[in-house]
Amino acid sequence: QAQLVESGGGLVQPGGSLRLSCAASGFTLDYYALGWFRQAPGKEREGVSCISSSDGSTYYADSVKGRFTISRDNAKNTVYLHMNSLKPEDTAVYYCAAESAPKSLGPVGIQAMCDALDFGSWGQGTQVTVSS
Repeated sequence: QAQLVESGGGLVQPGGSLRLSCAASGFTLDYYALGWFRQAPGKEREGVSCISSSDGSTYYADSVKGRFTISRDNAKNTVYLHMNSLKPEDTAVYYCAAESAPKSLGPVGIQAMCDALDFGSWGQGTQVTVSS
């Protein structure tokens, strides 16, 4: 059974850092586009960062650009989101997602997937709270 499991969330002070992990089981991530999304209370789910499979193209939402970094380790079947300089407005439930995409997407393609939340497999989410 295909499954994505996030971990690494928690409570952190403003300016702090966290690393989220998302481990896949039941399928290999090599040919999948991967993404991190978040949903704050009362708001719609939004794309935070996504990464394509074959060419490694990445996309970051303007709100996290320069502070967050997405990476993937196909050998460990895991995708990460490194979050630095965290702000209270980053507080949300963070979800990882995967979608089969073996062909090169390029920067435009991966942004389009991320903006549209065009991913079929989702994790259960992990809470990130940024507060003093």
